[in-house]
Amino acid sequence: MDADAFVWHARPPTLVPVTHVSRVALDLLLGLDWQKRMLLENTRRFANGLPANNAVLWGARGMGKSSLVKAVHAACPAGAIALIEIARDDIGSLPELLGHLRAAPRRCLVFCDDLSFERADQDYKALKSVLDGGIEGRPANVLFYATSNRRHLMPRDLIDNERATAVHEGEAAEEKLSLSDRFGLWIGFHGCDQPTFLAMIDAYAAAYDLPGTAAQRHAEAIAWAATRGARSGRVAIQFITDFAGRHGVHLGEAT
Repeated sequence: MDADAFVWHARPPTLVPVTHVSRVALDLLLGLDWQKRMLLENTRRFANGLPANNAVLWGARGMGKSSLVKAVHAACPAGAIALIEIARDDIGSLPELLGHLRAAPRRCLVFCDDLSFERADQDYKALKSVLDGGIEGRPANVLFYATSNRRHLMPRDLIDNERATAVHEGEAAEEKLSLSDRFGLWIGFHGCDQPTFLAMIDAYAAAYDLPGTAAQRHAEAIAWAATRGARSGRVAIQFITDFAGRHGVHLGEAT
C-alpha cells in the first residue's frame, strides 16, 4: 500500500491507488470550526495509535462533509493513514474489504460518501456487524467514516412507519436505529448564513487570486445563491468556478 489513497472495487475485489485526491484545504472550509476540531482530533488520535471513534458526518447538503474528511486526512502526517473510499453500492462487501485490511501494515481510514439505506436494503446489516457486533470486530488498524444527509442513515418515514406497525411499538425500528448508535462520533452540519457564505467567497478569491473587488464578488455571489435557493460551501465553489471562468482565470491549486 504505497499510495496515500485508494478506491475499493468489490468485483473483482481490488484496491485501486489514487494518485491525486480531489480535495479542499482545511483552512478553506469556513463555518465549520467545531466540526473541524472534533474530526481532526479524532483522526490524529487514530494516526498516533490511540483509541478513536467511527464517525458519521450528517446534515445539510453541500456544507463540506466529504470535503472535511478528505481535508482532515491530508492534515495528518504524510503516510500515517491510507484513505480508502468505498461506494455506497459496495457496502455489502465491507467485511471482505476489512479482511484485506486486517493484515495491512498501515492504519486505514475507510470512507463512504452519501451513505443511506432504504426500506428493502439489507446492506446495513453488513455495516452494523463490522462496526461493532461481528465476532472478529473492527480491525484495530481500521477506522470508518461516513457522510449522510440523514442522522440515522434511514428515511424518517420508514422509521416512523415501522414503529407504528410493529407488534411492540418501536421494536422493528430499533434494529435500524441501532446502526447509527455504532458510530461513536456524530458531527452535524447545518446551512450557513449570508456572512459565512460571503466569507467563503472571500477565502476562495484570495486563495485563487481572483480579479475584481470584494463588493463586486459579493453582489454576484448573493445573486448566484438566490438562483440556487441555498447558501453552502458547494454553492460558493460553484460560483467561484463560474466567476473564474468568466474572467479567464484557471483554477489550479489554491495558494
